[in-house]
Amino acid sequence: MGQLKITASQCNRLGVSSYTRHSPLLEKCCLLLSANESYQNAEEDMLLLMGFKVGHSTHHRKVQKLDNLLPDVKQGCSEISVDGGKIRLRGKKGQKSYWKDYKTARLQGIYYGAFFQDNQSLVDWINSQELTNPLYCLGDGHDGIWNIMAEIGDKENRIEILDWYHLIENLYKVEGKRYQFEQIKAYLWMGQTSEAISYLRDQNPVGSNQFCNYLIKRKSRIINYHYYSWQKICSIGSGAVESAVKQIAHRVKITGAQWKYETVNNILQLRCAYLNGQLAI
Repeated sequence: MGQLKITASQCNRLGVSSYTRHSPLLEKCCLLLSANESYQNAEEDMLLLMGFKVGHSTHHRKVQKLDNLLPDVKQGCSEISVDGGKIRLRGKKGQKSYWKDYKTARLQGIYYGAFFQDNQSLVDWINSQELTNPLYCLGDGHDGIWNIMAEIGDKENRIEILDWYHLIENLYKVEGKRYQFEQIKAYLWMGQTSEAISYLRDQNPVGSNQFCNYLIKRKSRIINYHYYSWQKICSIGSGAVESAVKQIAHRVKITGAQWKYETVNNILQLRCAYLNGQLAI
């Protein structure tokens, strides 16, 4: 532990910038800690683990210097899913904090990216990948998600799929009997939307009209889930990206956390880099 002077050629070879106080490995350790806990806790854990103090404000500055941590899919990208999360922002002096939306995407079931109030950058990142034909796009029933999907790839190559678990979650809002649920679920599992609608109208349980309207609006995105699952064509539920939103929330929603508007994208990128394994030592 101490100071080490190196030449310009050594700096180039090691990837170290001039007048750098911390080694690349220590920089990565700082980012790894900051991706998982508050900056104050990162300062304390760094001292405990390394015997070297890096102040919480320094941890914060390192995160704010991050740029373009977005991963690229190594092979062609055939499957994407998009979901949304919320982050708490600090209000102006004398005003309350408030919540804003961000979007998270999962590519090929492996790579994650998150964008705050910047759907266009999300679209640009996905479109910069080598998208395959067909391209499977998985999402829930919210229009905002499908507005993003509409800008990804070519329309004729895109197969849009309504999340199976989101579909069934809405089914259970209908106040019917168990045998009715099982029959409707069986129709939907096979992609038989028209049959499900006819059955609902015939049985007419409470809430069936709303669910029929839901099915009619999203009919083109309801596939034969049985066949897709059996053939392992693609995912039928966006659970992984929803899980990613929860894992991002594990960092950005720690007790009392409030973020400045201009710092949100960096902490989202850092957390995604951690989930992508980009901070592995």
